[in-house]
Amino acid sequence: MKGDRIKTYVLSQKLIPNVDKDMFKELKLPDNHRSIGIFTADNDDAAFIAMDDATKKANIQVAYAESTYGGGSCAWSKYGGEVIGIISGPSPDDVRSGLNYIKEFIETKSSLYSVNEDDSVVYYAYNISRIGKFYANSLGLEEGTSLAYVASAPLESMYALDAALKAANVHVAEFWGPPTVTNCGGALLTGTQSACKAAVDAFANAVAFAVDRPLEI
Repeated sequence: MKGDRIKTYVLSQKLIPNVDKDMFKELKLPDNHRSIGIFTADNDDAAFIAMDDATKKANIQVAYAESTYGGGSCAWSKYGGEVIGIISGPSPDDVRSGLNYIKEFIETKSSLYSVNEDDSVVYYAYNISRIGKFYANSLGLEEGTSLAYVASAPLESMYALDAALKAANVHVAEFWGPPTVTNCGGALLTGTQSACKAAVDAFANAVAFAVDRPLEI
């Protein structure tokens, strides 16, 4: 139903205590990172933020993070999901902690939201108060920077992104033009924590407006 919180889940996870030398090379791991953790989840938005969050809490780094083509509905197996992530660390205990933090975030601190009665249109909008190493490195920002993560269906995401940018003093740190590999659109927006919160709220309201009036110009 409209306004429903749609939970996200980790679908599978595995720990490799001592990764093979060829895998070590292909993943371009730091010299002292010999342990890796692999997981899949049913939502890529939640997974990316969860991995960044884990870098703030565990001695790990993100080695690999990719969405699957077509999203979760086109997954190649029951546990394939919408995203695969690989983290690395100096020890199995470090990586195990990282996987635990990722699972906790995805399943208890994150969700999609429905904007219509049959849950056929959803959005993801999350205010990251302080980014960790993953986003700092990939976006060229300082650790601790605030971000607004906003994503939805192709048309709705672009309409709502414009509204978010106009509603708050935020700027685009990364743009995802539709269709992405998961057939969505959105962006990472940077600004103060309060500005990012305002952008998240404006995005959510604009997605709902667009869905309520699909043919209204």
